[in-house]
Amino acid sequence: MNKSSSLVRFATAGAIAALLVGCASKEPAKEVPVETRTTAPATTTTTAPAARPAAVTPTAAPAINPLKDPSNVLSKRVIYFDYDKDAVKPEFQAIVQAHAKFLADNRGRKIRLEGHADERGTREYNMALGQRRADAVRKAMNVLGVGSDRMETVSFGEDKPALAGATEEAWSKNRRVEIVYDGE
Repeated sequence: MNKSSSLVRFATAGAIAALLVGCASKEPAKEVPVETRTTAPATTTTTAPAARPAAVTPTAAPAINPLKDPSNVLSKRVIYFDYDKDAVKPEFQAIVQAHAKFLADNRGRKIRLEGHADERGTREYNMALGQRRADAVRKAMNVLGVGSDRMETVSFGEDKPALAGATEEAWSKNRRVEIVYDGE
């Protein structure tokens, strides 16, 4: 008999003996030490049995109103328009779509669409332009599934400017529709 076959027999016998001893034990199983290897010499650590967690009463996180959350697109409620135009610009489509989806998910909510114009043009023309802008947003939301009975339109024309002044910056801020939710 050579040396390697006797080593194999010895190792096999040792493994079988270990299994038999383990099976005969009536003690509950204990946690096995965990060996952690790093670049330093090997260290062995044992973990203590996990303590039972104390009864935790779930607390609901306060609901964040998506209409007031600055990180939510729903907090954006102004649609701006080009000079003398009433078409919703492509960069504001996502805002209109988000509000339409919110209204679809919250069937009890209603909105008022407030149309505005800058100071250029006659008072009558600006009132009509503000109304056309509010109606354009209403039609876009209507196509997205929001019922007309949940939307009111009103025009303020040039009467409620967002920014005073006779500059392009002021005029561009005044050509708008504001989305106002019921109760706000």
